[in-house]
Amino acid sequence: MMKRFALERQRNMDKKSIYNLNEDEELTHYGQSLADIEKLNDIVDSDSDTEERGALSAELTEAHFGGGGGLLRKKDASAQKEEEPEKAKSRKELIEELIAKSKQEKRERQAQKEQTLDLTEKLDGDWKEIHGLLAHKTPKFKRKDDMELKTKPDEYDIIVRELGFEIKAQPSDRMKTEDELAKEEQERLQQLEAERLRRMLGEDKGNKNRPKHTSADDLVDGFVLDKDDRQLLSYKDGKVLNLGDEEGDNENEDEGVMEEGNEASGEDEENETSDDSHSDLESGSNSQEVDGTPENKETVKTKPKRSLLRREEKAQSEPVGAELPYTFTVPESYEDLQQLLSGKSADQQLIVLERIQKCNHPSLAIGNKAKLEKLFGFLLEYIGELATRNPPELKTVDKLVLHLYNLCQMFPETGGGCVRSVLRDAAHEMEEMIEVKGRAVFPQLDVLVILKITSILFPTSDFWHPVVTPALSYMSQLLIKCPVISLEDVTAGLFVCCLFLEYVSLSQRFVPELINFLLGILHLAVPSTGIVGYTLVHPFRPHRKNSELLLVSNKEDIETWHKKNLSLYAVNGLTETSKTELNHYRLSCLATCLDLVKKSIALYGLLPAFNEIMGPIRILLTNHFPVKEYTKQLQDLVNSVLEEIDSKEKHYEPLVFEKKKPVPLKLYTPKVMEVLEFGRKQGCSREERERKRLIHKHKREFKGAIREIRKDSQFLAKQQLSEIMERDAERKRKVKQLFNSLSTQEGEWKALKKKKMKGRL
Repeated sequence: MMKRFALERQRNMDKKSIYNLNEDEELTHYGQSLADIEKLNDIVDSDSDTEERGALSAELTEAHFGGGGGLLRKKDASAQKEEEPEKAKSRKELIEELIAKSKQEKRERQAQKEQTLDLTEKLDGDWKEIHGLLAHKTPKFKRKDDMELKTKPDEYDIIVRELGFEIKAQPSDRMKTEDELAKEEQERLQQLEAERLRRMLGEDKGNKNRPKHTSADDLVDGFVLDKDDRQLLSYKDGKVLNLGDEEGDNENEDEGVMEEGNEASGEDEENETSDDSHSDLESGSNSQEVDGTPENKETVKTKPKRSLLRREEKAQSEPVGAELPYTFTVPESYEDLQQLLSGKSADQQLIVLERIQKCNHPSLAIGNKAKLEKLFGFLLEYIGELATRNPPELKTVDKLVLHLYNLCQMFPETGGGCVRSVLRDAAHEMEEMIEVKGRAVFPQLDVLVILKITSILFPTSDFWHPVVTPALSYMSQLLIKCPVISLEDVTAGLFVCCLFLEYVSLSQRFVPELINFLLGILHLAVPSTGIVGYTLVHPFRPHRKNSELLLVSNKEDIETWHKKNLSLYAVNGLTETSKTELNHYRLSCLATCLDLVKKSIALYGLLPAFNEIMGPIRILLTNHFPVKEYTKQLQDLVNSVLEEIDSKEKHYEPLVFEKKKPVPLKLYTPKVMEVLEFGRKQGCSREERERKRLIHKHKREFKGAIREIRKDSQFLAKQQLSEIMERDAERKRKVKQLFNSLSTQEGEWKALKKKKMKGRL
């Protein structure tokens, strides 16, 4: 131990630096050097399955590492002496011998493995023969449980199987923005216009998709069905009908502006087509048109109805010179728009307006927004012109409303300003007519159509709206300032009443002008009598020249009458000339008025003053209206109106003051106790509290006096200090002045002395 300790100390002293940790030291483990262990001399052969794993033969070591002499020298000396020295083998011979031995050992291991597998299979076969002789059965309850477990799957397994059969979401393309769609539509229309011009100039080389000539021996190996042209068939009454026939029947549906559900037709995006393939003739094959019916004039709901292909086919069916271009510029004036749309059918006008909007979308150029804003005003003026024609083209107006709606959605402020200007001009004309003639007349059909379009373009249920509110005010002025002197006035007034009900269908606002006008229209069908149990308001009077305008006395005309809807064409002038036709029209006006009364009852049935509102109409229909003289259809209509009025129960009562003042509840006078101060002073007597109060007051006053005295003394001290400072400053100034004068005199004396000395010299 002492020797080992001395060696370790000597080794440490031999270090160059005691702080150098990178010097090599020999580390041991169980007496063996770690450097020798890290050499990994005992490599394990992965192909060896014998028990002597990791044991390397001397030949293997000598072949790979060039050694083995040390191992041979460790053999017995007697064996080395007896053996005769053999010739040394070359390296190549040793490697070949090593490879041969490795292959032989591998074959032996493979044979042993196969033998083991054969013995295992033989043992399994013997076990199956013996297993049948063993009498071993599982209990019945265990077998039942096992069967139930096998038959009834777990909830988790059920959920996993369901998830496996669920439909996976399919990836879809990114939705394009509005600007991208507008750009694609503009490029498509420009391409179609270029193809049209090329065909017009005769430069079209023909359709590339035209079928080529095929010989009789052609096997048509390259035939590919690009498009399924098969048509679906349907049977009706034993006859075969094509699906296209039913679609053709639905394409002829058109509705007028007078109906409650006005339609606004639109068009979807068309698919792109390839160049030089007459794509303009096939562009509408995959597109569909959408009609919107404004429900309560709040939103426009769309439903598929007609296809754009029908319009394209109509446009292409015209002569070659009348083929529509695919690109248009926005008209700069109303005359340009009128010239652009004149001489074209309604479908062609819709196509032109649609292409104008798509080719000049605001996202395509900077100035397109201002151009389309002007287009809204031009289109509104054009609709007014269509309504004033003879006869009015109301079906075309009905189709143009959709483009007007689209432009209004893009530019709501501009649309509202244009409609307001039209209503303002109409109101000014009515006021001027009242000033000049003393009475106003109902406007022409163009203004009434604008009022109808207003309910489609803007929401009518708002409490206040910059466009709808002036429209409501203007319509109320029409009903109270325009006298009814002809059947045209009756038609216009009933149309305004219909618009009123449409405007207030959601907000349920009460419009007294509406009820008054309907009462007046019914009064025109009552024979003139001296006393009436209801009050008429202007413009209706009990006894007037036209007070029996809707009275029909001819029984033959009454019996031959059938209920019909009023035509808006009558606003510009009646086409009926005979007395029978005029009497039939009067009865149709009465039926329409009663229908509007029923709608008013359904709208205002829950108002608190419903009985007061509908009371005059009930009295007129019960006591004065000649119900028995009319047909059963009109009698049933009058009876249904009376039944609905009576069926509305009086749910609410108007608020009124009570006859006697309510007696107030009995109140008790509270007991008030005087409490001057709280805390420790509360238990003293009154005199003691008064004395303490005076003492406290004296102390407070004394402290206040001391505070004032201190303030006064501080002020006086400040004043005295300021005076002393001023005197000191004055004294210092005078002393400084004296020193300056003395120094000056001293300098003058010295100079004089120098002069005298020079004079002596």
